[in-house]
Amino acid sequence: MRILLSNDDGIHAQGIQVLAQALRQFAEVIVVAPDRNRSAASSSLTLVDPLRLLKVSEGNYSLNGTPADCVHLAMNGFLKGQFDLVVSGINAGANLGDDVLYSGTVAAALEGRYLGLPSVAVSLCGRTHYETAAKVVCDLLPKLSANLLNPREILNINVPDLSYEQLQGMQVCRLGYRTPAASIIEQQDPRGEDIYWIGKMGKPEDEAEGTDFHAIKQGYVAMTPLQVDMTAHHSMQSLQDWLKGQ
Repeated sequence: MRILLSNDDGIHAQGIQVLAQALRQFAEVIVVAPDRNRSAASSSLTLVDPLRLLKVSEGNYSLNGTPADCVHLAMNGFLKGQFDLVVSGINAGANLGDDVLYSGTVAAALEGRYLGLPSVAVSLCGRTHYETAAKVVCDLLPKLSANLLNPREILNINVPDLSYEQLQGMQVCRLGYRTPAASIIEQQDPRGEDIYWIGKMGKPEDEAEGTDFHAIKQGYVAMTPLQVDMTAHHSMQSLQDWLKGQ
């Protein structure tokens, strides 16, 4: 198995280092990751500024771009040979519910799927038990088949921040959703200029049984298939009826 590994926390983040070491026990792993933290970059591509790849060590490259940039360059001419799979993570923190709209971790996996490969995003719902998340991924990957998901679908995996022995199992879940984010934080820099920070993410609002939030709360690994199509199909007929009446 030949795996392209990326993330959004940066190439030096603990999560990607732990996962790369674990995956290299049974696969060839090429790491192409941002040179710094690019969390919440979503699926943005760098179109205005030039991108520069730096070889950090054998099989490890950093890029002055986004997670989607990393996968795009790696699969569109920079690296020779075919990959079997794209893996993104291990993210430091959860990607549950509507987090996936902002997540660079999820975006790297989506870019891999867009370019034709099965792709997995993995996040740890905390910052301690990275080895647990790595073991979950290593348990799953050899069992994944290329046609398990439909084209342009990825697998989003969230792992409780517990020891491997404390996990209750795995559940296939739908996305829950959060309340709106907190207000921005306004401050002043040492020169008296106004600066702003994005507020904390909202708290879980839909964490009913069957959601990814509920699974994590109960100690289960949450597995959610994601797709690019954001069409609200259930609202199309009512919109058509409204349009006819105008």
